Parts: sequence; C-alpha cells; structure tokens
Amino acid sequence: MTEASGTFAARYERGIQLRRKTPREKHADLAPAKRDPVAILAAGDRTRVPELIPERYRRMLVSPFTFLRGAAAVMAQDLKHEPRAGIAVQACGDCHLMNFGAFATPEEIILFDINDFDETLPGIDFTVDLKRLAASVAVAALDAKFSGKRARAAAATAVEAYRTRMRVLAKLSPLEVWHSRIELAREIKHIENPALKRRLQAVIAKAGKTVEKDDNFPHLVKGSKIADKPPTIYHFKQKGDPRERVDPDEVFTAYRKRLPPERLCLLERYTLRDTAFKAVGVGSVGTFCAVSLFTSGDGSPLFLQFKEAQKSVLECMGPKFDGHPGRRVVEGQRTMQAASDIFLGWTEDVVSGRHFYVRQLKNRRLGSIAEFVEANALVSYARLCGRTLARAHARASDPGVIAGYMGKNDVFDDALASFAMAYAARTKQDYDLLAKAKGGAPEKA
Repeated sequence: MTEASGTFAARYERGIQLRRKTPREKHADLAPAKRDPVAILAAGDRTRVPELIPERYRRMLVSPFTFLRGAAAVMAQDLKHEPRAGIAVQACGDCHLMNFGAFATPEEIILFDINDFDETLPGIDFTVDLKRLAASVAVAALDAKFSGKRARAAAATAVEAYRTRMRVLAKLSPLEVWHSRIELAREIKHIENPALKRRLQAVIAKAGKTVEKDDNFPHLVKGSKIADKPPTIYHFKQKGDPRERVDPDEVFTAYRKRLPPERLCLLERYTLRDTAFKAVGVGSVGTFCAVSLFTSGDGSPLFLQFKEAQKSVLECMGPKFDGHPGRRVVEGQRTMQAASDIFLGWTEDVVSGRHFYVRQLKNRRLGSIAEFVEANALVSYARLCGRTLARAHARASDPGVIAGYMGKNDVFDDALASFAMAYAARTKQDYDLLAKAKGGAPEKA
C-alpha cells in the first residue's frame, strides 16, 4: 500500500513516528549564526539594477520587520541548519505576514491567500515556511511595542492556527483539499477582532471599484501611455547598459508561445501599447520588474506585470530546480494558490539574459501590516495567515502526516514560538549590523 492510499489513521501514525527522529521540542532551537548578513545581502545585489540598490536598503532599514522582509536569503541560510520534520511540501519560500493578501478570482469571489512566490520551491520541509511565518509575527509584534510575552503568544497563535487547520484538512479527500479556499466573506464571521472585521469588509466593498487612489497601480496618460510616477513607476532609459533594460516585444513573444491556446486567444484581443519599470516590494527592489499596458479595440486596458525570476534562496537547503526560473514560480503558484491568475506564464529577454514570470497586475490587496498593528488586530491576522498556509501546504503534501507530526496538543506551537522569539532577537542584531554598514537607519517621518 502506498502512502497516498493509506487511511487517515495510518498516515497520522506515520507523522507520529517521525517525532522519534526529530522530536517536536527540537524546533525551539536556534543554531548559532554561521553567516554574515550584510555579505549575503550584498551578494544578492550583483544581479540587481544598480540605481535601485540604495532604495532597497532604505526600505529594509525602516524597521527590523522590513529588514526581515528583505532578508529571505539570510534566513534561508539560518534555516539550513535547523531541525526538520522530514515532511516535504511545495514551499512559499518567503512566508512572512506581508506576503499574504486578498484578491478576486475571475468569478469575482474575494479570496485570502499567499500572494508572493518568488522563492517557491518543491521538496522543502514544511517547518521552513512555518518558522519564517512565526518569526515574522514575533518581529512585527515587537515592532508594534508588544511585550515579549504577548509577542510570543502571537507567534504561537499563528502556529496553532496552522496545526488545527491541517488536522481538519487531513480528514478531507485529496480533491476536497485541492478545492478548499478561504473566502473573505465567510472568514469574517469567524474573526473576533472588530478592527480586522471592518478592514476585511472594506476590502470586499471596494472590490471592482475605481483604482484612482491606488498608488501601486499605473495611471494612464491619454489612455494609451503609462504615466511616470518616479521612483515607483517610470520608463526605461533608451541608452546605456543593455542589461538594465529589456525588449517588451521580445518578452511577450516568448510568453505567448507558452500560453495555453484558450489564454492566447484571449490575449490576442489586446495590443501592447506601453511598458514602464515598476519598483516593487522590499526584497524585490532592484530586481527587474515592469508593467505593460495592453488595450482592446475599444480601449479597455489590461496591465500585465513581468517580474524577474532567479534561483530560489531555498536551494541552499539541497533541492535544485532544473529549468526556467520563471516556470518554477508559475508552477509553485499554481500548486499553492486556490485560484491562480489566468495570465500566469513565463518568459525571458535574450539580450539582458533575464528570466521572468508574467501575471496580471491587480490592485486588490489587503493592506499594510501597519494598519492591522495600529488596530490591534495583529493576532487575528496572524491566525488567518496560519490557516491559509496550512491550506497551501496541504495541496502538495499529505496533511495527515503533517497533522500526525504536530499532534493535538501545543508542544509544537510552543517550540516554534520559542524559535520565533529567538529569531526576532537575531533579526534585530542583523538589522543593527546593516544599519551600521549603511551609515544608520533612515529617520522616520
């Protein structure tokens, strides 16, 4: 009998047996640092657009939390030395609080899900994502002036939500797990925090409305050109290093060749009009990212974003992806997300040597973590993220085995909460090292 065809009881027992090799309590440990965070970050700058590297560090030095967001490569080096349960999943790879959000499906259902897969990789222990999520909760809580005790409890809440949701998923059929999703309209009923409830209700209410006030979304000039909004959105230089610009026509020609026929049929009803560079995120600042405007015959706009894809930082843990980095991102997103973008695909630019993945640019996001912290809703938000990560992991692994390993009590929650607090302290030390190397943290407005 294969593992996949085993009963729930048999698969759950297999998870319990894995505790003999790696007891749950061992996950509280944080091995001594064996790396230089500043050097790791500098190594990642070699392939970034030089003019944007200072902006990357400016964003990272806002707080220890923004440092953590941009330091996925640093944490990957640390997690390489941590205990593993021995249960592989499709990992997000950069699983922090800000990489979750709300978006609309083609059927206009508002879902909550993971929304960043730049570092996704198959064959990674499930604890890697969960430890990064728990650490991000602890760091965010401490940034928000929570006491150490409250910050630790918040991190434990995210892990508990993951564990209890995984146990529920483990009793479903594989097909039921695959089709499971978190709809915000339903999720609101289970959220106790009134501030978070109001915020999520506002997301649903605004869905489908104008994007004029969305600074993340391109505005148009005379309907067929993207308006420059430096330093966030601006047009390429026509001269200079060819590695710092791309040929949009070439990029989308290669992209079209990989689209399924029905998606190509849809895209061909639009014409490429303009392309502009778009600075995004914290960790992604300096990687090559652009947004292209397509219009239909009647002038209806479609924005497609192509974002540079490189090797996953998780490859330092052993698994290697042999193929196009953009395909790695696309396949990971399709595996983990409940409803992926219909325009998701991959491409490249021969002259610059850059690889990309393509997706539709959307404006429907949940908002910044600052809004939740100020509203004292961080714990509720952390719980929602934990439940969401469990659903994503269960799609590509056996939730019964994972549930068996974690168990019914709070031993695993407590261990990861201890890890999260230890890693929050290390993150503050790393943040201080970077601030010293870059001449100090920027002044807050």
